[in-house]
Amino acid sequence: MIYFLIALIIFLVDQGTKYLIATRMAIGEQIPIIGDFFLITSHRNRGAAFGILENQRWFFIIFTVIVVIGVIWYLQKVKKSSNKLLPVALSLVLGGTLGNFLDRLLTGEVVDFLQFNFGSYTFPIFNVADSSIVIGFGMIVLDSFLEMKREKQASAVVAEQEDKT
Repeated sequence: MIYFLIALIIFLVDQGTKYLIATRMAIGEQIPIIGDFFLITSHRNRGAAFGILENQRWFFIIFTVIVVIGVIWYLQKVKKSSNKLLPVALSLVLGGTLGNFLDRLLTGEVVDFLQFNFGSYTFPIFNVADSSIVIGFGMIVLDSFLEMKREKQASAVVAEQEDKT
């Protein structure tokens, strides 16, 4: 149950921050937080990351439903394992995915507002859901590497035991 609570918290923080941006800032309005490096910028995105596949609302809705079903199914499968990294990662992905899904379902666009500038380069504006999804996927990749290491170590132990007999 804790993993669905994590997803719910991510979803609520994401939706709360988006609500504040959408209701208190005009599109394009900026609030500098750390000079020109970090700004809160009211922006709308009708596509995916970096604005790709713009105006493909139904594709995103269908794809997201499939992803959510898959993540919930897999989370149910792994939540009782001793490995806690993977279920937490899946919770982050689930919460973020549902946050952006609700935006697309209701309005056809996602509210983005976190803007970072690195000199003359502006990183694409994103939101809490995007961050959660990226961190979750990073944790899944990390877990995959750790699992390969665990399997390698387990194989070495089995091989060593076989050598002793």
